Amino acid sequence: MYTAHFGLREAPFGITPDTSYFFTSPHSQEALNTLLVAARTGEGFIKITGEVGTGKTLLCRKFLATLGPDFVSAYIPNPYLEPRTLMLALADELDVVLDTEVDQHQLLKSITARLMELAAGGQRVLLCLDEAQAIPQVTLEALRLLTNLETEKKKLLQIVLFGQPELNRNLQADSIRQLAQRITFHYHLGPLTRDDLDFYLAHRLRVAGFTGARLFSRTAVRRLYWASGGIPRLVNIVAHKALMLAYGEGRQQVSDAHIVAAARDTIGAKRLAWPWLTAFGMVAAAGGGLAWVLAQ
Repeated sequence: MYTAHFGLREAPFGITPDTSYFFTSPHSQEALNTLLVAARTGEGFIKITGEVGTGKTLLCRKFLATLGPDFVSAYIPNPYLEPRTLMLALADELDVVLDTEVDQHQLLKSITARLMELAAGGQRVLLCLDEAQAIPQVTLEALRLLTNLETEKKKLLQIVLFGQPELNRNLQADSIRQLAQRITFHYHLGPLTRDDLDFYLAHRLRVAGFTGARLFSRTAVRRLYWASGGIPRLVNIVAHKALMLAYGEGRQQVSDAHIVAAARDTIGAKRLAWPWLTAFGMVAAAGGGLAWVLAQ
C-alpha cells in the first residue's frame, strides 16, 4: 500500500503482537524486569494488569521469548474455561499424552508426573494466561490448587496472569482470597507518556526499514498523543490511517490534519477539534481521502 512510498519494508503500525516491535519504554521495561525476576524466584502467582490496548499480549510474548532454555512455558490465550478444560489445555501445552476418557484423578496425576519429570531435568514450568480477567472464579481456585504441587525445595508450577483491571476486582472475592495472597509480584502497565511517543514512533518506523528524516511532524505527534491517550493500540491504528492519508495525497510527511482525520475515523480515539474555521473543509477532504485509499 504505502510502504514503497515512504521507503518501508513493511507496514510499521500493525496491531498483531510482533516481538520484533517490542518497545522498551520505562513502563514496559519495568514490567519485563518484574516478570524475569519473579520467574527466577519460582514462587506464587505473578500478575500483570493494564487497560485495553496497553500491550499486555506483546509483553507476554516478549517475556516468553526472553526466557532461557531452563524454562518450559505453557501459553493459554483464552482462559475462559472450566477447571477440567483448563487442565486439559495445560496437559496439551506440556505434551502430556492422555487417554481419550481420562478421569480427573488421572488427569491431575499425569500433569504432576510431567511436572516432576521436568523439575528433575532442572527445568522450571511457567503457565501464562492471557485475558485473565475472563477466568471464572471456580477455575481460579483450581489454578491455586495446581500451585500446591511442589517438591521439598520448590513449586512445580508458576502461574502468570495477564489481564485488564477487572482482574483486580475478581481477585477480591472472598472465595479466592487464598489465591490473592499468593500473588508475590505484580505490575500495572500504563500508557505511553508524551515523551515516549516520539521514541515509540521512531522505533517502529526504524524496525520497518525507514531511514529518512522525521515522518510525523511535531504537531502531528502532539495531536496523536492527545487522540490516543498514549494507548499503543490506538497509536498504531491512528498512525496507520494517517500514513494512508499522507500517501493518498502524495505527501512525504504526516501532518496534524492527517491525524485529525484519522482520529475521527477511529473508534476509541478522542475527536480532535481544529483551532481555525477552515478545519472543517480540511478534515472533510482528508476524510474523503482516507475513504478513497481504503477503497483502493
